[in-house]
Amino acid sequence: MKNRTKYIGLILICMMLGACSPKEDAAGLYRQESPLQADITMPEAFSGSEPIKIALTQNSQSVDDADFVHVEIWKGDGSFHDQMEEADNAGDGNYTFSKKLTEDGLYYIKVHAANNGSTIMPTLPFAVGELSKADVEALNAQTPDDSGNHDSHH
Repeated sequence: MKNRTKYIGLILICMMLGACSPKEDAAGLYRQESPLQADITMPEAFSGSEPIKIALTQNSQSVDDADFVHVEIWKGDGSFHDQMEEADNAGDGNYTFSKKLTEDGLYYIKVHAANNGSTIMPTLPFAVGELSKADVEALNAQTPDDSGNHDSHH
């Protein structure tokens, strides 16, 4: 009788543990990440007459109506820092931004964009006119080495 009770108890425990297995579609119950991506295209020789182009995509689809797309520009030596301004929606997931910069040097552009809960802030260096030796050194200091250590901030 005791052996029979042990076997029945063991079978009940196995059945209870079997009921605790995860559902096959459990991954679908969690929020799926769909990161926003930006492709920033600078004019060949930046003069300010041609706009900076920003193409936004999410889930391989163009983002026609992002929550926001703002642009911030500053000079590498700290002598110029423009306030964040809204980019113009050119349609089909493309946004444009124009800025006249008259001083030569190394500048940075940071795009602040968000759509459907995904926010990104890519930063890109660009040159206006001739770069000074200090600008070139600053730019080279930012170039990642090929050691295989690729840290991401986001």
